[in-house]
Amino acid sequence: MTSRMADQRGQSAVMTLLFLTVLLGMCAAVVDVGAWFRAHRAAQAEADAAALAGAQAFPADPANASVLAVQYASKNGGGVTSGDVTLLPDNTVRVDVRRDVPGVFSKALGFAGVRVHAHGTAHAYGPGEARWVAPIVVKNTHPLLFGPKATGTPTFDVPTTLTLGPQGAPGAFSMLNLDESQQTGTIGTSALAEWIEEGFDQYLDLGQYYSDPGAKFNSSQIQSALQDRYGTELLFPVYDILTGTGSNAEYHVIAWVGFHITNVTSSGSGGSLDGWFTRYIADGLDTPTPAGTPDTGVRSISLID
Repeated sequence: MTSRMADQRGQSAVMTLLFLTVLLGMCAAVVDVGAWFRAHRAAQAEADAAALAGAQAFPADPANASVLAVQYASKNGGGVTSGDVTLLPDNTVRVDVRRDVPGVFSKALGFAGVRVHAHGTAHAYGPGEARWVAPIVVKNTHPLLFGPKATGTPTFDVPTTLTLGPQGAPGAFSMLNLDESQQTGTIGTSALAEWIEEGFDQYLDLGQYYSDPGAKFNSSQIQSALQDRYGTELLFPVYDILTGTGSNAEYHVIAWVGFHITNVTSSGSGGSLDGWFTRYIADGLDTPTPAGTPDTGVRSISLID
């Protein structure tokens, strides 16, 4: 009897050891593998964010893309060096994040941990369609755009004045009806003011837009909306040709440009906006644009891998 009980105690010890081993393995699977998956998600988020940050440097300063990517990564987990950033053709940047993640329970099983690897690739492009546009047009011959003082791209951060008022066609006063579903330029003052305050909540193509007739920019609503935007950037349509008259006048929009507004004045049927042109990251769509579309410093960025 004593021998039989001793044998059973030995079997219990073996079973207990096996059970503890299985339990440890389950803990390793649940805790450690879960931690590795979380670490991979964090690395992927860091890679994506760093790639988007780096893409903002294109095309004006591609050499700075690596610097921006590393700086942004250092604030979101770190571990990224310039060697982890690859500049690809067509204004594209790739960021690789590699991180060693130790195990806790899995160490007891002789498994030290894993190395997670994530990469993010972002692309910068001139948007064929843009969102959150304000309904105020800029002529492409402005001296700091494509006039005699500009060389291929606008001159940024130089104080200038945009003239509001008659634009060379009877009834055309610098403002657009951005609602392409309407076959007229006439739109309410409240709508124009809202588009200035918040931007137009649809993606807009390059092409023809009706001019809103009359000097509505001198209304209290629009003046107040412009004043609310002091110290901020707006996205304006750039046009080259104005045809027609009154509510049938049409601006041919060829690009978008960012403008930092500092002051607005109005007098009679005339007025002006003070500020400067800026590089601008727009909410836009990468769609085919007409050949010869000018580069105004407006870029959209998106993840492509």
